[in-house]
Amino acid sequence: NLSKMVREGPWGQDTMGRVDWEKLGAVTKLAVRFLDNVIDMNHYIVPEIEVMTKATRKIGLGVMGWADMLMELGIPYNSEEALRLGEAVMEFINQKANESSIVLTEERGVFPSWEGSIYDYPGGPRYRNSTRTTIAPTGTISLIAGASSGVEPIFALCFQHHGLEGAIKERFVNPFFAAVAKQRGFYSDGLMDVIAERGSCGGLPEVPEDVQRVFATAHDIDPLAHVRMQAAFQRYTDNAVSKTINFPASATVEDVATAYKLAYREGCKGINIYRDSSRAGQVLTAG
Repeated sequence: NLSKMVREGPWGQDTMGRVDWEKLGAVTKLAVRFLDNVIDMNHYIVPEIEVMTKATRKIGLGVMGWADMLMELGIPYNSEEALRLGEAVMEFINQKANESSIVLTEERGVFPSWEGSIYDYPGGPRYRNSTRTTIAPTGTISLIAGASSGVEPIFALCFQHHGLEGAIKERFVNPFFAAVAKQRGFYSDGLMDVIAERGSCGGLPEVPEDVQRVFATAHDIDPLAHVRMQAAFQRYTDNAVSKTINFPASATVEDVATAYKLAYREGCKGINIYRDSSRAGQVLTAG
């Protein structure tokens, strides 16, 4: 959970230095050992799955809370600084995961299908796990953890939760946004109601422009910026990166084609796009 890997400090300053690299490295090391243990402790319903899983010992350590980290640091999601930090964070996690898997090899041996694999060459690193990193969707897990999902931007800054038959209505405000709004003196219940209706603070005169940039939501961000963020994490991830490329309802076939081609050029293993309102009933809506 990257939101837990940030040291206190002034908003928007010394952003790289405020990342708690020591803590992130320690958590990565522990997580790799945990995930390797899961392979042995798991109950496999189908024997063939157990054979294949234990032959390659693939694990998929990933992240959530990426958007939270950026908001805590005061970095806009759709910025060059965010791309650089994303690459640096995932490169660090990937490196520490590799180092941890090598240590496990010294204790427990390489994965059984090592011979003839892409790693089987003289002088190469010897891994316990044939893959170490993945960026999963973390939809439900991030809800439980109170973190933003995977490497996605936030979908809405403020939204209403309606209970059965509309009897209960509760407003949820992003805690990082609320804290900045109160600190900067523009927080009000009326403003939160307006943002809840819109999902975003973009274009609201009451909200300072720098705050609007940092707290951009999924639909405030250009689809190509979504693709570039996915690519930044893919460069240092063994398996694929789960990421939704959000398009407005007005998106054309050519817009979608451009995103697919960019994803291909940037080395993404796959791409998932969603055009708003393309389904009558969709899981997430803003406004």
